[in-house]
Amino acid sequence: MRTVLIAGAAALGLAGCGGGTSADADGDGEITSAEVAEKAEEMVKPEAGQYRATSELVELEAPGAPPQAVELMRGMMDNSFEYCLTQEEADRGFEEMARESQDSNCTFEKFDVNGSAIDAAMTCTGDGQGTMRMTMQGTGGRTSSEMTMTMVGNVAGQGEGRMVMKTSHERIGDCPA
Repeated sequence: MRTVLIAGAAALGLAGCGGGTSADADGDGEITSAEVAEKAEEMVKPEAGQYRATSELVELEAPGAPPQAVELMRGMMDNSFEYCLTQEEADRGFEEMARESQDSNCTFEKFDVNGSAIDAAMTCTGDGQGTMRMTMQGTGGRTSSEMTMTMVGNVAGQGEGRMVMKTSHERIGDCPA
């Protein structure tokens, strides 16, 4: 599950891309880490500063999961936190994050960007948790982004299920001194 969320975060950052084409540059039907990284180089770099990130679990179908497990997952997914994006991190942009997502157990099936919009699909295989397919649609810019992620597969080791999450990141000021 952690791998899926990290990869989703990487794609979230990629929503600020300015191109209007798929990352599948050679048209072979596979999107390699090099192609994702190349697409990431075209992106608008985020603005340094203090950000607030929020996530909301919109839907959770986990057949066979006890109600306590569902509530525990909801509590883990519904949250808000703040973080500082330093100038150094902002200067690196999202290319490094894109490379890290591809180095995990995830592969992109689709990665289309158009202006500030993203439409992507990826499949991740977790250690002992089976396969999870995630689709992502959203928008992003230099200081904010919004993403809806739909994950279908083995939900937290509880069997086949479906989870829909909404996330947003918003610049709220300068980093604390």
